[in-house]
Amino acid sequence: MFNWNDLESFLTLSRSCKLNNASKKLKIESTTIARRILRLEDKLKTKLFVRSNNVYILTDSGQKLLTYAESIETEALSINEHFLNKNLNLSGTVRIAVPEGFGVEIFSNHLEEFYSMHPDIEIELLADSLARNMLTREIDISISLSRPKKGKLMAWKLAGYELKLYASKKYLENNNKINSLKDLNDHKFISYIDDLIDFPELKYLNDLNKNMKVVFRSNSLRAQFNAVKKGIGLALLHTFIAKEEEKLEIILNDQIKISREYWIVVHEDLIKLKRVRVVIDYFSQIIKKDNNNFTF
Repeated sequence: MFNWNDLESFLTLSRSCKLNNASKKLKIESTTIARRILRLEDKLKTKLFVRSNNVYILTDSGQKLLTYAESIETEALSINEHFLNKNLNLSGTVRIAVPEGFGVEIFSNHLEEFYSMHPDIEIELLADSLARNMLTREIDISISLSRPKKGKLMAWKLAGYELKLYASKKYLENNNKINSLKDLNDHKFISYIDDLIDFPELKYLNDLNKNMKVVFRSNSLRAQFNAVKKGIGLALLHTFIAKEEEKLEIILNDQIKISREYWIVVHEDLIKLKRVRVVIDYFSQIIKKDNNNFTF
């Protein structure tokens, strides 16, 4: 018979990869976690981790145990929700990864209403341009820019959105006029840092012209937005972020329109958890009502 505390420590270390991180997550001493891992390895008569520069990497045996341990974890969480929270508010943590623009402008603006209905659910929001590993349960829900092609993941399209080319009035006053796509060759651009983004869908400028002169790059959409407002250059921005900004104007509106999609992705085991489902359902409904910013 396995001790759940040992399996929990194994799961947490496999996801965090470092003893100190696992210790903070579980709120116990790192020596306790190390002792539990050794106990598991002794019981299973196999090595579960390889340690390299204080990073714990799963062995083949560890990968096999991970599959079973995650199934046990899901069932344990389901039992807890069904019996212990049956007559109480839903509780627990739901970690969500979202692209920065969506997280800042859309997701966070609707938290007040969500918490009025589910005050005991804790949401952890990771807003950036990185692709998170859902197969290791690093996150519970992902709002992704593409549909995953492998793994035990469920995905469905949330909405489509558009990007337009924007410039500040200040920039347009101080630079050559833009009347055609050819005129863009004489202008400065703002974009992402290519090697710091995981989604090829964020390489918007490739859809416009691969030879644009980029003078400012940032993996932060908010930093790009602010740079456009200050007149540093032109940028392709989400219309739901930029359209309300009075300092900005759309460039070549009839000629430039780039479309992308948001996808909801969740591990097929985690969809069983009610707290995960209510988060997905609530924010899906919010987006479906927003015909001004999204397409369906």
